[in-house]
Amino acid sequence: MSQRHLWRRVHRSLVPLAALPLLLTALSGSLYGTLSAQGIEAFWLMKLHTGNFGLINLQPWYSPILALLTLFVIGSGMGLLLGSRRGSKQAPPTG
Repeated sequence: MSQRHLWRRVHRSLVPLAALPLLLTALSGSLYGTLSAQGIEAFWLMKLHTGNFGLINLQPWYSPILALLTLFVIGSGMGLLLGSRRGSKQAPPTG
């Protein structure tokens, strides 16, 4: 298995796991803002937004975790994109 293929497999398996907390944060923040504008208080959404999941409270570490996950998703995607472009510029084998 080539290094490029291995990196693609790692990217495909980890990006959905990395995207889940990012999606949860975006949706809970947007929904909280929308409900607050209508006068509906949904503080539980803000708790989700900041990493407090009831029995599991990740608030002290949630922002750094999100930052690292975001950097991973961007970095691995850019690496694959630039790697595929670099590989596509090579001349096809003749013969």
